Amino acid sequence: MITLTDTAAVKVKSLIEAEGDPKLALRVAVRPGGCSGFSYEMFFDTDLADDDLATDYSGVRVVSDPSSAQLLEGATLDYKDGISDAGFAINNPNASRTCGCGSSFS
Repeated sequence: MITLTDTAAVKVKSLIEAEGDPKLALRVAVRPGGCSGFSYEMFFDTDLADDDLATDYSGVRVVSDPSSAQLLEGATLDYKDGISDAGFAINNPNASRTCGCGSSFS
């Protein structure tokens, strides 16, 4: 399953606190689509399935469905707050090809 850097965990935790619902989990999923075959999807979720895989990073619960977790094995979610590189980015060693926008892979 995907891991979070400390920077990403701090940012996600602050976003969850801003939402005001401590039961929220960060769902990271892989869906068919995008220009390279698969695309990443991230959103806050409270509706967890029995077969979801969950991990805690510094108080942030991260969940994925089993199919997504398999494609995210060894991947890392990072957060950068710079002028040219701002936002969340997924580094996935399983991706053999990525698109220019960085949000889809194969």
